[in-house]
Amino acid sequence: QVLLVESGGGLAQAGGSLTLSCAASGRTFTSYFMGWFRQAPGKEREFVAAIHWSTGNTYYRDPVKARFTISRDKAKNTVYLQMNSLKPEDTAVYYCAATGRLRLGPQSSEDYDYWGQGTQVTVSS
Repeated sequence: QVLLVESGGGLAQAGGSLTLSCAASGRTFTSYFMGWFRQAPGKEREFVAAIHWSTGNTYYRDPVKARFTISRDKAKNTVYLQMNSLKPEDTAVYYCAATGRLRLGPQSSEDYDYWGQGTQVTVSS
C-alpha cells in the first residue's frame, strides 16, 4: 500500500519561501510520476508540478514555473516542492500524489492513484 505523507506547510509572508516534503513508502517508485496539487477554498484542485521518479523530468503549472521547483531524493524516497516568492494566491492545501500510469498527462489529477492527506500553506500579504 502506497503511503504519502506531506509536511512543511505553514504560514509565510508574501515574498517568502516554504519547502514542502512528501515522504513516500509502500513500493518502488521507479516508473512513477510524483505530483503536487493544490486546492484553495471554493476552488477546484489544480496541478502545480510533477516529476518522473527515474528520469527527473519535471512539469509545472505556468504561473508557478519561475517560482517553484520540484525535486526528489531517491535515497530518502521523498519529493520536495520548493516555493519561492510566495503570493497570497498561493494559499491552499497542497497535496502530494503518485501514479504509475498516465493517460491524460502528469497535470491531470484523474491519473493519480495515491494521495497524501494535504498540508496547509497560507501566504499573508
